[in-house]
Amino acid sequence: MVEDCITDGKRIGQLLASELSGRESGPLAELSVVDADRDATPSEDGTPAYSIASARRQIGVVSLFPEYARVTLTVGARAVAESSASKGIPARREDDAVVLRVESGAAVKQAIDLIGDAVGG
Repeated sequence: MVEDCITDGKRIGQLLASELSGRESGPLAELSVVDADRDATPSEDGTPAYSIASARRQIGVVSLFPEYARVTLTVGARAVAESSASKGIPARREDDAVVLRVESGAAVKQAIDLIGDAVGG
């Protein structure tokens, strides 16, 4: 049996937004999706689709690429960079931020766990 694997950057970004918006408890409950561009189209250079904000401030940006979504977080960079490999999510440090590459719909759960680590979960 072959299962479909979601590898479309726009759909991955939508799944991430849904997971971020749907939390009512835990460290992710304080997060929200802000400044969403519903018309954002994936591009080779990355198209910013929305920001991630906590109750206090913006903590990240999600950008769309044709085959993945990129999450740039400005909080918890060290913790996320250290635990990303164990979650199977490619990550790299950029100054005081960490950049996650979410390559499939199945990887959204692991990315959400890493975002939880970033905000102190």
